[in-house]
Amino acid sequence: MTIHHSRRDILKGLGGAAALTTLGAGSFRTALAQTMADDKTWKQASGTTIQFISENTPPTTAIAANLEPFKKLTGIDVKITQLELGDLVKKVALDFGSGRSAYDVIYADPYQVVAPYHQGLMDLNTLNGKHGLPAVPKGLGDFIPTQLGAAGYFGNRKALYALPYDCPTMIWIYRKDLFDKYHDQMQKDLGFDPTPSDKITWEQYYQIAKWFNGDHVKEVKYGTGHQAKQYDSLMCDFSNVLMAYGGEYFHNGDQVGLLGTAKPGPCTLDQPAAIKAAQFYQKLLKIADPGSTSWDWTGVANAFENDRFAMMPEWHEFAGSLESGKLKGKVGYAPLPTGPARSANLYGGTGIGINGNATGKQKTAAWLFVVWATSPQTQLAGLKSKQGGGTPTRTSVYNMPEVKKASHPPTDMPNMLTADTMQVAWDSDHIGLRPKIPSWNQADTAVFTELSKMLAGQQSPEQTMKSAKHKIDSATGA
Repeated sequence: MTIHHSRRDILKGLGGAAALTTLGAGSFRTALAQTMADDKTWKQASGTTIQFISENTPPTTAIAANLEPFKKLTGIDVKITQLELGDLVKKVALDFGSGRSAYDVIYADPYQVVAPYHQGLMDLNTLNGKHGLPAVPKGLGDFIPTQLGAAGYFGNRKALYALPYDCPTMIWIYRKDLFDKYHDQMQKDLGFDPTPSDKITWEQYYQIAKWFNGDHVKEVKYGTGHQAKQYDSLMCDFSNVLMAYGGEYFHNGDQVGLLGTAKPGPCTLDQPAAIKAAQFYQKLLKIADPGSTSWDWTGVANAFENDRFAMMPEWHEFAGSLESGKLKGKVGYAPLPTGPARSANLYGGTGIGINGNATGKQKTAAWLFVVWATSPQTQLAGLKSKQGGGTPTRTSVYNMPEVKKASHPPTDMPNMLTADTMQVAWDSDHIGLRPKIPSWNQADTAVFTELSKMLAGQQSPEQTMKSAKHKIDSATGA
């Protein structure tokens, strides 16, 4: 990733000015923090208390454990409520409907908050560097483009509803120690280099998994594990295969996934590519660890850590916990395999936005918090946090020398071990984007319910896709 803005640009965006061309990365952050502290724009809502509602996520856990720098900078108190996503959505919907602002800053999931409730969120363009407020440091161009599109907008790029806050994305996580140990034998038996990368096809992934199922491997019992519980996790796991095979939930899937629409048209899960994806997924799950149909993302990660299987499609931010346990130094990361169409790595990131009902100092204080919480220095602090912390959504953070160094072991920022993989996974030709539509909750339920029936042997892949299409069309009114 390449930095396109100078350090001077950053300070200009914060309202300061200094000659920083000779400063190193550490001195730069110190100067940046001092410039922010000296700028009276950061004190204009001092004494205000704001409410931030968030899903239980690593970035919010890290911020909640270290709010003192923000309080010192602004004089603003932040009260944080962390909930399961479903409960958060209910509370946010009630808050929007009431015309009040019980929660000022909102963890705005693109699919469950932005798509159905974007009219309840403020257009952040009206605050960014306007009315005496600070601008986003380094500008919006510092956010990874696909993440800004998916997390920030709905329908078009006129109104900006959220700034990218976290970015969990599904990748191929595997036991590097076992792949290294058995590499030569696998290559001889399988007839291809089994080293995980997007050069491996899903069919080859299946063959690798089947190879590990044999008695010649003692360390694990199965080749692959999956988050195939009858839950949102099953839709996520399947979507990687669906998109790799060229299937989509709707026509013009890239646009529907990136910016979203209220009128996606007829569902396309009944098309040949989607049916072939379902057929392959059914075949793959037949040889996977049988516990897969009872696991969500946390369950499959725990099973992987307990030596059940050699590889899995999983959210990249689980690297932090995996590298902190008994598998430290034994885990590898790669983009997911390629299907007939491409390698697809499902994005699950979210932005933070501001309640449209917020007024006066609450609105000002909320904007100051959103800018601070998504700033490069706060994202770096999250990487170093022992309490939590996600991976950055900003190009400039990845370009910091200490972050670049941390992408290779030994490291005190374990999520950065996935950095090389993520630069590929977030490219426009690799990222997988589920539909950003107001009725996605109903569509999601239809997908994982029908897939569960297929995995239980109750219906064929073709019946599964056609039934899911029918339910999704009913939800969207197509």
